[in-house]
Amino acid sequence: MDPGGRILAHSFSGPSNPWRVGVESATREIEKAADLSMQEVRVARNAVVALGAGLAGTGKPELKEQMRASLAGAFPRAAVTIFTDLEIALAAAGEGPVIVLVAGTGSAAIGRNAQGQIWRTGGQGPRLGDDGSAFDIGSRAVARAMKERDQHGKDSILGMKILEQLGYTSWSELQERAALQPDSIFPSVFPIVAAAADAGDSAAREILLQAAGELSSLVNAVAEHSGHGRENIMIVKTGGTVGRCAFFDAQLDLALKRVLPQAQIGRLRMSPAEAAARAARY
Repeated sequence: MDPGGRILAHSFSGPSNPWRVGVESATREIEKAADLSMQEVRVARNAVVALGAGLAGTGKPELKEQMRASLAGAFPRAAVTIFTDLEIALAAAGEGPVIVLVAGTGSAAIGRNAQGQIWRTGGQGPRLGDDGSAFDIGSRAVARAMKERDQHGKDSILGMKILEQLGYTSWSELQERAALQPDSIFPSVFPIVAAAADAGDSAAREILLQAAGELSSLVNAVAEHSGHGRENIMIVKTGGTVGRCAFFDAQLDLALKRVLPQAQIGRLRMSPAEAAARAARY
């Protein structure tokens, strides 16, 4: 983004949640994304004067400071500002009262009422929560497929697709990998479940129905605690599971309407990356 706020280039790289992948790996991915954008417009790193990073996993002050220091070392002339992914999603939703549902590898919701007060829930990681997230959906799908294998002596259609598309020949092989690196397995199962649900697979649809209900509960909790009225609430959905599966999108909207019947469901006004860049300029 130039000094006037005009977007010059944007790019993508890998996971940057330092709590999940570590500070060094998160920093490398941010550097990679930044370098791709800077190469596109032929800007040198030392020309960057501000960097905003909206990162999952930075809710803890010590981890936030570690990421700030690491990025400051990578971009020595830039003023570095770290935001949580929820903070930057809320900024990307625009002004006024709103509830943002983040449904990606993890899950969380954050809301801002008319007085500017903010309330959040979820985002505790897979050990304590993340209900309805890609991680949760993937782990439930794997558990269900393994149970069906034990009960019937053969894999279900969904189970076969999971093994085949992840490249494993047995559940024991997948289990060993998942025990060591669960983040490399379970979120990757979500697209398989999503495709199966859109194709009419009943098991996949049941798993996604449960996830939609859990995500709607996060939104309802924020509405209750932040003092939102029950009328004219704007709900904004974002995250890697949104827009990936027609069945899931429809069921999530229905679940949200059940808990907040008069809510409007909308989109972010800008990308979280753009919101982070704009926030960094100030």
